[in-house]
Parts: sequence; structure tokens; C-alpha cells
Amino acid sequence: MSHHKASTGFTLIEVLIAMTLLGIMVVLLFSSMKICADSWLKGENKITEVNDVAVVYQFFQHHLTTAKPLWDDFSEENKVFAFQGKNKELQFVSSFPASAKKSGLQLFSLKLINDGDEQLIQVSIKPFYPLAKGEEWHLEEVTLLRHVRNFSLSYFGLDDTQPEGFWQEDWLEKETQPRLVKIKIERDDDSYWPEMIVELKSVGMSTTSDGQGLTDEEQAAAEAAAIEDQQ
Repeated sequence: MSHHKASTGFTLIEVLIAMTLLGIMVVLLFSSMKICADSWLKGENKITEVNDVAVVYQFFQHHLTTAKPLWDDFSEENKVFAFQGKNKELQFVSSFPASAKKSGLQLFSLKLINDGDEQLIQVSIKPFYPLAKGEEWHLEEVTLLRHVRNFSLSYFGLDDTQPEGFWQEDWLEKETQPRLVKIKIERDDDSYWPEMIVELKSVGMSTTSDGQGLTDEEQAAAEAAAIEDQQ
């Protein structure tokens, strides 16, 4: 009498079920990895965006707030006030912090330029005072911010016709610096950029329409009114 050994292999149905479960697990695994990668990328982009805002904000706070109301009168032919502001360009004299390697006053020129398919804010830096004989002069150009859709500047200051002050799209051919500079920036990625209003610590001689100097209290009141109008 013969005895048949029981089969120890897998049936076709069991194999199909195992393969189906394995496929589901692989899909879930890769989906989870994609979600993690997307979250990581969004986090990196957010960090980059915050860093860009911080760099631009610190640039204006460190340099523009300490702009000097000086005249470029080194040439007998031309005497130009150093601070010159347009809607998309700005020139002023300031200095680097004591910790920086550069010493002395520097002429900062800031403007929006095209670079291929994108726009960027570029800063050019050169010494304000003429160099002595034998000294080398190098123009430094630094990209402050890339992927800029729109960049605009406006200036609040006192005027002979309107001594209470008002916002202007340019600040040219004047003998004083503005009290405030407003900076608006829009990026290509539609990220939110807060509007910046920078107060200049040194303005120069501010006069009213009758030629009388303004007191600190009057200047402070004008600045406060300008900021309140923007809120």
C-alpha cells in the first residue's frame, strides 16, 4: 500500500496574493518617500526665502541708515550731492562695519538689471574719496537678490513747497538726504516680501519754505505722519 507525501509548495493564489501585497507596500513606500522629499524641498525653499529677506533687510539697515550727506566735489567742473535716488536706482555714501576688511567711505550704487531671462538687484561699490598715487582701485559688483519681478523705491523728505514732507518717486539734484526710503520688492515666485521703510540717521540741513531750520521734534512728527499714512 503506497503513501503520497503531502505537497509543501505555494499555490498560485498564494503567490498572487503575496505579489499584490508586495506591490502595495512598494507603492506606499515610494509615496511616503515622495511626500518626505516634497516637504524637505518646501522647507529648504522657505529657509532660502527667509535668508534672502534677512540679507536684503540687513543690507539696507547696515548701510542705507548710515548714509552720509556728502558732496562729490573732487572735480572742479562737477559738484554733485552724493545721494541720488530714482524709482529703480539708488546711489549713496556709507561705510562698512568695523569688523569688515574695507575701511573708509564707499560709494554704493544699486539698480535693477536684466541678466538673461531674469532680473536681479546689483550693488556696485567703490571708494568715495580719490585714491592716492600708487593705490589700486577695483570696482566690486555684488548681486543682492535674484529672480526679481519688480523693484521700486520712493523717498520721503521735506521740501520748500511742502515743508510737512511727502513721498516722491525720485530724489535728484537736492542738497539733503531724504528722511525715509521705502523699498518694495516682488519675486518671480510670488513669495511675500514685506514693504521696508528705512530711516536715514543723517539728513543734512533741512529747511522750511521761509528758510528756517526744522527742529528735531518737527522732523520726527513729519516722519511719524508719513509712516502712519502707509499703514
